[in-house]
Amino acid sequence: MAKMTKRAKAWQGQIDREKQYDLTEAVAMLKKFAGAKFDESIDVALNLNIDTRKADQQVRGMLSLPHGTGRTVRVAVFAKGDAAAAAEKAGADIVGADDLAAKVEKGFLDFDAVVATPDCIPLMGRIGKILGPKGLMPNPKLGTVTPTPEKMVKDLKSGMIEYRAEKNGVVHVMAGKASFKEDQILENIQKFFDTIKTGKPSGVKGIFMKSMAISSTMGPGIKIDMGSVLGDAK
Repeated sequence: MAKMTKRAKAWQGQIDREKQYDLTEAVAMLKKFAGAKFDESIDVALNLNIDTRKADQQVRGMLSLPHGTGRTVRVAVFAKGDAAAAAEKAGADIVGADDLAAKVEKGFLDFDAVVATPDCIPLMGRIGKILGPKGLMPNPKLGTVTPTPEKMVKDLKSGMIEYRAEKNGVVHVMAGKASFKEDQILENIQKFFDTIKTGKPSGVKGIFMKSMAISSTMGPGIKIDMGSVLGDAK
C-alpha cells in the first residue's frame, strides 16, 4: 500500500471526496491546501453531455479570462513582411516563415501557441503532422489564422486560452494560480462556465453540463455543486 504523504494526511478528514461543494468554498479549500514550493495551477474539469463523434456536438473555442492564467505563454507567428513586423512589435516570441517551418521540421517546438497569416498556410502542410498532435495547429475558426496576427498575439499574451472537449466529453482549462486572490479565481471560472453555457451545441438534448471538479497541481480534486455556479441553467 502506498505511503500517504504529509499533505495527503492534511486533506484527510477535511475534504469529503464524495461531497459536492459550493464553488466559493472549494476555491478557498484549494488555496488552503496548495502548499507546494512552486505556484500551483488551479484546474477545472467540466464533464459535458455531448457525443464528440457528432459534428453538431462539438465544443471548442477561444476564451479570454478576466485575470489571465498566470502562465507565461510563448507565441510563434508564421508571417512575412509588414505582418511579421507587426507581430514582433506586439510581443511575439518567435516570428518567421520558411525559416521557422524548417526549424520546426528539425524538432524546434519552444512555444505554446501558434498564429499564422493566410499566406503562410501552405507552410502548415509541411509541419501540420508535427503541430497537430500537440494542439498547436492554427485554425481560422479560432482566430489563429489571421491577416492581422498582432491582435491575436496580444490576446494570447494577456491570457486568452483555447478550450476543447476531449473524446470523453470533458473540457479541461487552467483557471489561474494558487497565488491568485480567491475572487480572481472565481471570476475566471465563472467566465469559463458562462462561455461554455452560451456555446451549447444545437445537437445536445437535455442537461448539457453533467458534473465538474476543480483541483490544484498537487492537491485533491474537489467536486462542485453545479447549482452554485449555474443555477437552473445546466
